Amino acid sequence: MHESSLLNIETSLILDPQSPEFAADPYAFYQALRQHEVPVYSESAGAWLLARFDDVESVARDHTFVRSFDPWMSADDIMESQRRANWHDMPNHEQFVQKSMLETDGKSHFKLRLIILREFSRRFVEQQRSMIEGFVDQLLDRLLEVKEFDFVSELAEHVPGHIIGRALGVPDEDCPRLRQWSEDVVQYFDIDRTPERKALAERATTQCYEYLKQLISDREKRPQGDLISAMVRARAQGELDERELVSACMLLLMAGHGSTIDVLGSGLHLMLRFPEEMKKLRQQPGLIDTAVQEMFRYESPLPFFHRFASEDVQIAGQNFPAGTKFGLLYGSANRDSNAFDKADVFDVKRELNRHVAFGRGAHLCLGNHLSRLDMGVIFLKLMDRTRSIELLEKPIYKPGLTVRGPQSLRVRVVPE
Repeated sequence: MHESSLLNIETSLILDPQSPEFAADPYAFYQALRQHEVPVYSESAGAWLLARFDDVESVARDHTFVRSFDPWMSADDIMESQRRANWHDMPNHEQFVQKSMLETDGKSHFKLRLIILREFSRRFVEQQRSMIEGFVDQLLDRLLEVKEFDFVSELAEHVPGHIIGRALGVPDEDCPRLRQWSEDVVQYFDIDRTPERKALAERATTQCYEYLKQLISDREKRPQGDLISAMVRARAQGELDERELVSACMLLLMAGHGSTIDVLGSGLHLMLRFPEEMKKLRQQPGLIDTAVQEMFRYESPLPFFHRFASEDVQIAGQNFPAGTKFGLLYGSANRDSNAFDKADVFDVKRELNRHVAFGRGAHLCLGNHLSRLDMGVIFLKLMDRTRSIELLEKPIYKPGLTVRGPQSLRVRVVPE
């Protein structure tokens, strides 16, 4: 059995998150977990798994559950913890990724979050709509001519990185490099942390840092109307330092990039699996907002997110000491029938949709508005510019506990 296999949790299933079986359908495992009244411990994840919606949402909202337990640990304990998780000996990854806003809490996190939200506002995101529409149309112009293509690699992979890159101030020709760096950095967050994957993550972080350092220097001399220029001004006013500036730029580039690609792929796959739902969207484009939200709920692209208890806590009647690590299974919570009517039904008209795909509380995804805008534009364009879309082969989904999305999605389209 693979070394990262999960526990046999009193069912006939012994599941391995790196296995093709788990990648194809993790939801049977989630359902088995939800049947347990108390959290179940996973050796491979090093965490108590929370699968029910109420438990997941409650912990995600509670400020006493944190992403990093460092403030409560000694320097020696922190070092030992890093060694056990194989997070050590990668200096740039440690300072720019492991200590990013995503991995910190408290005043430092709150300060950076306010700065980014101020610049990366919903109004700023909405102003990108026409730019996104034009970019997607350019991609579709070519793809609709060839008629058969891989939706993931030839469309989905090109959009989020280019859009957030343009918003930040990255030249179009450099966006593919940043996309690759993002994927190489993020892959190390899964539980399968081999030496090769570690070296790849550190190398990509270093290359991205060197690139951003030059771009920041250019904006210091020639400010523009982009996010990097705005954050450079914030640094000049003493609101953040150099490390925080670089880390924030990396986080914006990486946090919503891979997950948006994944949910674009799984979203189209859902429409092809449930053609009546696609038909509804074609006939009623006004359903796009609820359709996109349903895609995030039904196939959550980030199905696992950890938190530590900063104080003793009781969950589902069981006591846990401070320092306990919990795995919040967003992918499971969003299929909980106690929280969603007909939870295993994909419904583009679903209105009461309090899914947790973007998280909750202090770590609610900063890029959720942009991600939903990307999704809405792409699917409306697809519906408007095609008469039909056909799946050419069954897709293979990515393995792992922390990601959910097809590796490829080959389709044939008939242009309108």
